[in-house]
Amino acid sequence: MNTSVSIIGAGRLATHLAAALAGKGIIIPQIFSRQLSKAAILAQKVNAEAINDLKAVNDKSDFYIIAVSDDAIYEVAHQLQHVISSDKLVVHTSGAAPSTLLVPFFRNYGVFYPLQSFSLDKAVDFRHVPIGVYSPISQNEKLLFSLGSLISQQVQCIDDHQRAELHLAAVFVNNFTNYLFHIGHDITNKANLPFSLLMPLIQQTVEKIKLSPPVDMQTGPARRGDHSTIQRHLSQLEVEDYKSLYELITKQILQLYHKK
Repeated sequence: MNTSVSIIGAGRLATHLAAALAGKGIIIPQIFSRQLSKAAILAQKVNAEAINDLKAVNDKSDFYIIAVSDDAIYEVAHQLQHVISSDKLVVHTSGAAPSTLLVPFFRNYGVFYPLQSFSLDKAVDFRHVPIGVYSPISQNEKLLFSLGSLISQQVQCIDDHQRAELHLAAVFVNNFTNYLFHIGHDITNKANLPFSLLMPLIQQTVEKIKLSPPVDMQTGPARRGDHSTIQRHLSQLEVEDYKSLYELITKQILQLYHKK
């Protein structure tokens, strides 16, 4: 695919995405960040020009990917419209923001959404990162699908509603579970136990839900209706927020599996 993609943003997602695209031979003409130092670090990795002024974005790229925070997408697009043609294909990478944020500024717009949690210090194998693409214009969606397929084995066309629901689900399975891991880490740490003792259990839980729906894999005292153990756990919890969360989740599991 002989094409060029300018990246508007130099954060975690932009960094991994630019590297993945450049690794497949995609030309990255420019990297924009309000902090020139951040743009320069990423630009050096992908042989691009670093800029910190949207007025310096050139009109030569085939794609423009806006990889900034959700709150900044509209303003970036608003400024970008003045320096590139309205016919250019411009997409954002948000899971929650609708593609229609770009409608006032560009005729060819869409979404290129990598579904993954990114950290600057952890390498990402994009082949296993699902990418959701969308554009209301079929030809543009095909172009985005082709671009995604260069770096990922899991590219799917999903509309704004589907992507918003997927993002919501991702918050539950990633952000919320990570907070639960934090609670587990806190409890084991206070008991002078290594958190690593829980790692095989965490890994087994993930392996099990690859084979069957989570609803069929639920275990634990609430699933069994073991109220004595539940009460012991509640008496052990000294942090009120942890206790409230334990009670809420336990109530939900009891209602799901022990309906009267």
